[in-house]
Amino acid sequence: MSAEPRPAFGAVPAAAVIAELLRVQHDVPERTPVARFFGRSPLSDESRRWYLGALGEIEVARRMDALGEGWTVLHSVPVGTRGSDIDHVVIGRAGVFTVNTKHHDGARVWVGRRKLLVNGQPTDHLRNAGYEATRVHELLSSAGGLVVPVTGLVVIVGARDITIRERPDHVTVLRSQALIRWLQRQKPQLDDETVARIVTTASRTDTWTFETPRPADGSAFAALQSEVTRASRVRMLWGAAAFVVLLGVAAPTAIDFYTRTFGG
Repeated sequence: MSAEPRPAFGAVPAAAVIAELLRVQHDVPERTPVARFFGRSPLSDESRRWYLGALGEIEVARRMDALGEGWTVLHSVPVGTRGSDIDHVVIGRAGVFTVNTKHHDGARVWVGRRKLLVNGQPTDHLRNAGYEATRVHELLSSAGGLVVPVTGLVVIVGARDITIRERPDHVTVLRSQALIRWLQRQKPQLDDETVARIVTTASRTDTWTFETPRPADGSAFAALQSEVTRASRVRMLWGAAAFVVLLGVAAPTAIDFYTRTFGG
């Protein structure tokens, strides 16, 4: 029986995040039958953070499928020797772009020249995205023997609203829905031959790291995702049932009050 072929380097979105999610989730106790009955999430607080991160990266990867010809996208690119990775590296005639995906569901995001706040709390998003762009510039330029222009992006998924008070100096902040149009509107800086050289360099694992990237267990992630979704639906059903009960209690009281007050 032949071994299942491994996906090509950079082909699996959120591979590193999924691997870490499953590692953390492995230590989370199984839910009791009662917990399942009431729809308690199978995720712990820590694993939920990784889970949302994976969903954000997958969502952005899905959108980037629409870029079309002339663009190459690598996902979950490992960098260095400490398990770090870059969510997405995008290569085209407009240059190279690092995409740092952040999933902030329902949050209010405020962007200034030097800081990005989520629900009023400071983050390291701008600094990290700038560092990633510099790191990719150094690695690609060194491995490929040419100067590679790299722009750092922070792409926000799920935010309620994003207020850009000032544009950051060296990083661009975008809502996920605006990413494709923004990339396609950038002016060409590279010819086709240079783009091909960069793609060849970026597609080699040893350009980025000498460690073996951790594989993502797609089946285990899909099973966990199904479990999380099922639990969420159970909670919604319980919420709907509670609403019906409250409505059933309140309606006769309201009718009695109306009758006594206005007659009928």
